[in-house]
Amino acid sequence: MRRVFEAVVQACMDAGLVKGEGFAVDASVMEADASRYRGKAPDEIDWSLPERQTRAVAEFLAALDDEDGNADRKLPKVISPVDPCSAWTAKANKRVQFGYGLNYLIDIENAVIVDVEATPARTYDEVAATKTMITRTEERLGLKPHRLAADTAYGTGKFLGWLIGKGITPHIPVWDMSAREDGTFSRADFTFDKERNVYICPEGKLLRSTGRVHDGRTILYRASTRDCGSCHLKPKCTPNMTFRKIPRDVHEDARDAARALMGKPEFDKSRDERKRVEMRFAHLKTHHRFERMRLRGLSGARDEFHLAAIVQNLKTLANHIWRPVPSENLIRWDSRSRGESAHDRMRCLGSGGCCRSSSSIASSRARALKPRTSSFAISLM
Repeated sequence: MRRVFEAVVQACMDAGLVKGEGFAVDASVMEADASRYRGKAPDEIDWSLPERQTRAVAEFLAALDDEDGNADRKLPKVISPVDPCSAWTAKANKRVQFGYGLNYLIDIENAVIVDVEATPARTYDEVAATKTMITRTEERLGLKPHRLAADTAYGTGKFLGWLIGKGITPHIPVWDMSAREDGTFSRADFTFDKERNVYICPEGKLLRSTGRVHDGRTILYRASTRDCGSCHLKPKCTPNMTFRKIPRDVHEDARDAARALMGKPEFDKSRDERKRVEMRFAHLKTHHRFERMRLRGLSGARDEFHLAAIVQNLKTLANHIWRPVPSENLIRWDSRSRGESAHDRMRCLGSGGCCRSSSSIASSRARALKPRTSSFAISLM
């Protein structure tokens, strides 16, 4: 299935539908073939029962054995006994259900899907799948974008740092939860001095760090208790603690680089073009009525998602190949039917375009509707 998908993408590239300058990524939840009323806690399921000996369960147990022991991942609270690879989710303001994440990586020029990946419907897995898709697209198709457009869910420091390290400009809003709504100072009210590696508070006092990384991604900067105790801004800064501390992401430089891009014309353009990947999901669910999975397990979801991407890319390719070539006479005839100016009509009549017989016009339309062929279409015959 993967080889067929890549062959279709290559055909789109040969037809000039893939520019490779800008990509957009997003994910959509597809309901799994599992009842949302029969979820159980992981320790309540006996995987040795005969009815549990299925391909979907075998994939789930194999993934548990292969999982990195150092990874800080916990089993979900609720698992489907028939499709344990699916995730218990309520994303996109939907009802709580078991689902998979359909991840699309598209070329912005003509919304051609250049890669697709199936994941459990969790944001963490969807962001990780984006790295896989970008790397795989570069290795197998030779495509590497100059910019990537995505929504805030992809604006984590780790992912932004990975993109910048790959030489890809992130047109992605930064996921920032540092703003406070209780009226006290937020992190944005403190100035970071990169040379001295300190934060400076509004009163000019310094917040220093030991350099220790907490939770693998956060460095804490703390003020002195003496400085905070005698400060007249303490009620607006840290009213419930004896000193103020500021968390800083280890990838904060990448986050600052992404913030600097926000508001620029290129960023706004990517934000508008990102809607094309959302339209792919809308067409898939409304036109093709694909809202619930037929197969179970990650491999089943992967097969269904590849089939969906193949169909959508073939439609894009077919629209390009079979698009009628506009005829000069047909354009003049259409302009007259739409009520063009008298000067345009006289020019049309003077050229003889609108005074031809109906049989001549019909033959012109037949020639205009003659399909264009391509190497991909010929290879399918």
